[in-house]
Amino acid sequence: MKDFGEFDYVVVGGGAAGCVLANRLSADPDVTVLLLEAGNDEKWIWTKIPVGYLYCINNPRTDWCYKTEPEPGLNGRSIIYARGKGLGGSTLINAMLYLRGQAHDYNVWAESTGDTNWSWQKVLPLFKGVEDHWGGNTELHGSGGEWRVERQRLSWSILDRFAEATVQAGIPATPDFNGGNNLGVSQFEVNQKRGTRWSSARGFLDPVRGRANLKIVTGALSDKLVLEGKHIRGIEFRLGNQVCVARSRIETVLAAGSIGSPAILQRSGIGDPTFLQRLGIPVVHALPGVGQNLQDHLQLRSVFKVQGIKTLNKQANSLLGKAMMGLEYALFRRGPLTMAPSQLGLFAYSDKSVPTPDLEYHVQPLSLDKFGDPLHSFPAFTASVCDLRPQSRGHIGIRDRDPASAPKIAPCYLTHEADRRKAAQALRLTRRIASQPALAPFKPVEHLPGPQFTTDEQLAHAAGNVGTTIFHPVGTCKMGRSDDQNAVTDSELRLQGMTGLRIVDASIMPTITSGNTSSPTIMIAERGAQLIIAARRR
Repeated sequence: MKDFGEFDYVVVGGGAAGCVLANRLSADPDVTVLLLEAGNDEKWIWTKIPVGYLYCINNPRTDWCYKTEPEPGLNGRSIIYARGKGLGGSTLINAMLYLRGQAHDYNVWAESTGDTNWSWQKVLPLFKGVEDHWGGNTELHGSGGEWRVERQRLSWSILDRFAEATVQAGIPATPDFNGGNNLGVSQFEVNQKRGTRWSSARGFLDPVRGRANLKIVTGALSDKLVLEGKHIRGIEFRLGNQVCVARSRIETVLAAGSIGSPAILQRSGIGDPTFLQRLGIPVVHALPGVGQNLQDHLQLRSVFKVQGIKTLNKQANSLLGKAMMGLEYALFRRGPLTMAPSQLGLFAYSDKSVPTPDLEYHVQPLSLDKFGDPLHSFPAFTASVCDLRPQSRGHIGIRDRDPASAPKIAPCYLTHEADRRKAAQALRLTRRIASQPALAPFKPVEHLPGPQFTTDEQLAHAAGNVGTTIFHPVGTCKMGRSDDQNAVTDSELRLQGMTGLRIVDASIMPTITSGNTSSPTIMIAERGAQLIIAARRR
């Protein structure tokens, strides 16, 4: 085993959170920081051009290419479960949509953990502090930070008409999804800079690569923690064919994400004793919640054929159309190659009983049968809707002791009856919007899931046919009180019952945020870095 040396901090995972941590912890020249990333220092052109997610997802160069177990709620289907691979993590391949969630989300966190520092009032300054918003510094937004936020650089008439139809259906327009209550319809803001993807590596890591006290190692596949009784002293990892160990003087920080972080804990003998014993792994520390509480947003894709209006289907299916898109991007950094996977968003109530909007739409001027398939030959748009606060809970677990083995991922979508009811409500709302006068001139006809599904039970079954992930896994190392048997970390992100380790990534979310999860993960990392620095100075 190669001794990789001792550092003040060892950060495991160079994704959204890891890049923030590396930046903040190494800002003090008196401390040393090691950042370990299993993927590459990715410079591929498709990680820069926004539409490149089409080539990056399900590509082993930039994606772990996970798949779920067969899902009963999806009528037995197994679906791809993309997780970014490389410095920047999933911000290399994600939708680039800038969304914080709702004030309600964080107030629930504060209540469930007993720590008011997770309330909306306390996390809003963290969001603003890292932000570089196109609109400058305001009451709600920040400027000069590392996390660039811009408006999109394209428009589609079909999306404008859908937005009008949404207002006609009783959902208002909104200028900003990030003020604490995101009700309304608007174009999404994106993490881009002048038409190029803005990953956490570009924002947080690239400016500090030259620091003498920061060592970045890629191709480092983390295996298990180095333990001294109930104290964590570092990490074992593979670098090529060599087994290495790196030790931490102050703290080891897991930032490997909602799949990677619980897997590392489980290989280290930290987790549910029954599960570990079944795999022949000695139990070092019993924490039943490791790998449990998996939450994700399931999007239900409705496709409507239209007539007499432009969609991307026709343009992308012609050589001339492709050439024009390439030219527009090359000359102006505008047009379809700058497209996030979804351009128009809206947040709505499933019914009058919910306290805040619980449905999110991603609307696209295109359609296809499933990700990776070619666009349809006919003009169409897609309106995908997800339940922002699903009641279903899944789990992840390692298959064996080999860190190269993909874990078992079981999101358990639509296994809670409330989620099935809400799926039916959501699909009905989509139909109601599509039937409004603003879209009538274009004669929308439902292609998926199909007009033959009408009853609640039929629509829930249809949701199982068309549902797929938006890639928002969270919660598998849940933050909570010490008397919460499923809590893995405390409210300061320290591992329950052991010392020397914090977990700082989306896995600590007690409940999923009401929107896309990359920017909340950046906020968690900013908060985690502050906690780590404050602990050292005490």
